[in-house]
Amino acid sequence: MDAAINLGHPILLAYVFEPSLIQASQSDLRHWRFVWESLEDLNRQLQPYQTEVAIFHQEVNEIFSQLELGFEIAAVFSHQETGIQITFQRDLQIKSWLQSRNIPWYEFLQQGVRRGRKSRANWRKEWFSYVAATQVDPKLNQARFLSNTEIEQILKSNLNIPEDWKKPNPLMQKGGETIGHKYLKSFVEDRVSNYSRNISKPERSRRSCGRVSPYLAWGCLSIRQVFQASEIKKKEKFQVRNFTNFQSRLRWHCHFIQKFEMECRMESEPINRGFLKVEYKKNPAFIQAWKEGNTGIPLIDACMRCLIQTGYLNFRMRAMLVSFLTHHLGQNWKDGSDHLGRQFLDFEPGIHYPQLQMQAGVTGINTVRIYNPIKQSKDHDPEGEFIKKWVPELSQIPSALVHEPWKISPLEQEDLDFHLGKDYLFPIVDPEKAGAEARKRIWAAQKDPAVLKESERIVEQHTLPNRWA
Repeated sequence: MDAAINLGHPILLAYVFEPSLIQASQSDLRHWRFVWESLEDLNRQLQPYQTEVAIFHQEVNEIFSQLELGFEIAAVFSHQETGIQITFQRDLQIKSWLQSRNIPWYEFLQQGVRRGRKSRANWRKEWFSYVAATQVDPKLNQARFLSNTEIEQILKSNLNIPEDWKKPNPLMQKGGETIGHKYLKSFVEDRVSNYSRNISKPERSRRSCGRVSPYLAWGCLSIRQVFQASEIKKKEKFQVRNFTNFQSRLRWHCHFIQKFEMECRMESEPINRGFLKVEYKKNPAFIQAWKEGNTGIPLIDACMRCLIQTGYLNFRMRAMLVSFLTHHLGQNWKDGSDHLGRQFLDFEPGIHYPQLQMQAGVTGINTVRIYNPIKQSKDHDPEGEFIKKWVPELSQIPSALVHEPWKISPLEQEDLDFHLGKDYLFPIVDPEKAGAEARKRIWAAQKDPAVLKESERIVEQHTLPNRWA
């Protein structure tokens, strides 16, 4: 913002809801509601300056063509985006349009992610330098903003926001910088105390984790703001271990986005090309049962139903969902990619695709983790609190039996007035047998010469020196 202010020209603040992006297979109402709420919050903050963010609902190239008719565009300012193929192609198109008119486009870094990298040399050092840099507080009172009246003239026939975006969903986090700061404040001052203890627990993590990921994904908070807020507390010797663990995850957050920035074809194919020849026997019934949370495996179903309703799961539970789809059900990670993208309120392409492939075991460089959903259930939801909340069919089942209801004997079913196959589904696969078959399948693939050759390239290009430091 300061760069635009220093240029001295009148400033139009703009956000564009692009129909092509809204209709993308990864997009969902929850995303655009969150963005709309965030823009409303931002416009409230801009009221003292008699301006607002102009909100367009057209393709970006159409907006620029319209603006060109009424204004002389001196420069364009934006953050550098690591998005999906649709946004990448749009950026190339806009870059060409601006260059043809000699209009400079200034893009500013986000996440410490740099475009054009060929290796990860010095990345860690540069990232720490980036997040520790002084935060810029733009001098809004010195800006020459277009007035609300001028903006209304621009938007006279443009704004067409669906009413569904304006209806809040009480089960999901609300968008906006203001509420993002509230989440951050409550975390660094209080909730962090149970961060490491509860990070993998499906129910307790909802309070103990930072919950700032959607505010990072949609630009309400910056990685620098979050890191520095945690660093202040860490230097005060408050919850040092928990903050150290939290900061390591902030760094890994950016690490994966940088990885995707360097090799964005991960959106549509494995980073390790050796896995391109792997054939999958697609089972639409398995995929649909997984998507709906109707697999007959209690923790899997609880996680998916919770995600659909709230847009949030902790990392381990997300990884387990992908593991179950790709390993136990033997399906291609791409068959779950868009569905999960639509469900995650914090959908971040740079994290989404690398993590999907890592959990699916198609990178060739990461330890393949085949999560046992029964073990995860007993370890992280021992009393079945989370399961019973999201799978009400099991709410009256004793905790000792809720993790594997298919093992309840016919006599016990009568005593509980519960009948498997009627009150709750039979499991669509035997988790132990399916897990064993998956291990054989994935480890055989890992030894393929083409996979091993690609692994060497990936390590050289993407792996950080001393990556576990």
